[in-house]
Amino acid sequence: MQRKTAQDFDQELLILFDAYVHGTLDRRGFLDRAQKFAVGGVTAVGLLAALSPDFAMGQVVPKDDARVRTEVLEFASPNGYGKVKGYLARPAAATGKLPTVLVVHENRGLNPHIEDIARRLALEGYLAFAPDALSPLGGYPGDEDKARELFAKLDQSKTREDFVAATGFVQSLPQSNGKLGVVGFCYGGGMAHTLAVRLPTLAAAVPFYGNQPAPEDAAKVKAPLLIHFAAVDERINAAWPAYEAALKAAGVTYTAHQYAGTQHGFNNDTTPRFDAPAAKLAWERTLAFFSRTLRA
Repeated sequence: MQRKTAQDFDQELLILFDAYVHGTLDRRGFLDRAQKFAVGGVTAVGLLAALSPDFAMGQVVPKDDARVRTEVLEFASPNGYGKVKGYLARPAAATGKLPTVLVVHENRGLNPHIEDIARRLALEGYLAFAPDALSPLGGYPGDEDKARELFAKLDQSKTREDFVAATGFVQSLPQSNGKLGVVGFCYGGGMAHTLAVRLPTLAAAVPFYGNQPAPEDAAKVKAPLLIHFAAVDERINAAWPAYEAALKAAGVTYTAHQYAGTQHGFNNDTTPRFDAPAAKLAWERTLAFFSRTLRA
């Protein structure tokens, strides 16, 4: 079966799906409003299924790839939820200490796609660690709808502290060279921005279509930023001009790219919003950026 792309769906339907994914529209509301796009024997439920992740389709590095060594580790987060688990991936043949990247998931916890991102980074020679913010609630439940429901129950002030604790934990691992970058997607993009504000020792941050901090926080950013935006993403893009002005005023080193014709989530290759050329370019830019900032 041919893989569907964003071009196969009406833009209004894609906006409805984005609202559903981010909790401003519930499942029933999405199905009711999507009904007008259900034509030719397709149901609203079928449209939702077609737009939702297919993790097997998007897998790039298999779980059992012999080139990568993975494990689940637990770390302490005394200012957050106390104990949090994360997925560690590193190149199996590595010797010596490795540049380190924290991988921050979307608003569904540590799903198979984000684990795959960690393995991709491991194949590039990084020690990659992907915490699961849902650990205090039992971890990623294996169902995206249930994961979103659980995610909404988190105390975000504690969750932010969990990610701060994760940075110290992964930097302290014997395989780490001590230099840390962060890459995050959607919610994780916002967390990448947050960590750049919170951590003056962070060496690099790469937010993919994430909410930006308040402009007054820009002066706290010491890490260079590489920021990726979708083209059709008003929810995220509207706040960028004010934050960019604040970054410029503070003298922060940053590069921002917007990818023409793309939707929010364009890097996620498990859904039709995936844009292969844009994702390839954004990933190449990300790897080049990490190579410059974390390997020196």
